[in-house]
Amino acid sequence: MSIMTNDDNTFDGGCTCGAVRYRMETKPLFVHCCHCHWCQRETGSSYALNAMIEADRVTILGGKPEVVPTPTDSGKGQEIWRCPVCRVALWSNYAGADDRIHFVRVGTLDDASRLPPDIHIFTTSKQPWVHIPQGHAVVDECYDRKKYWPQDSLARRKRCLGLPD
Repeated sequence: MSIMTNDDNTFDGGCTCGAVRYRMETKPLFVHCCHCHWCQRETGSSYALNAMIEADRVTILGGKPEVVPTPTDSGKGQEIWRCPVCRVALWSNYAGADDRIHFVRVGTLDDASRLPPDIHIFTTSKQPWVHIPQGHAVVDECYDRKKYWPQDSLARRKRCLGLPD
């Protein structure tokens, strides 16, 4: 079941079984493709593709995801929001941004092609057969937000987290 809008700035998505549907009400702050071993293990894939967005800009259209506490390499943990029926991961919340920033799994969007990665991170643990196209931003581990994020995204993040200017 797909609920489509005509707005280029909204993104609808949901789980595999359709029990949970959501909408990202605006474009995300930033999209990163994480190649770390933890993301590989959690997704059962070669990377995780996450669209970071303010939690209050994600609207639940149907169903109710449930939170599953999950360990992370940092030891601070994350909360993975999953469909209670098919168990698909819809987004995560990490300790550093608590519940104010969602890391939406781009693959759960109705049209994931609309949000390609802005950067590839933790590429030192990238699978050797994954090829990143030339010209994409690539870093070995983490990155400096101020160097890569657009200014409007940095300002949105500050407002969301209540940080001083």
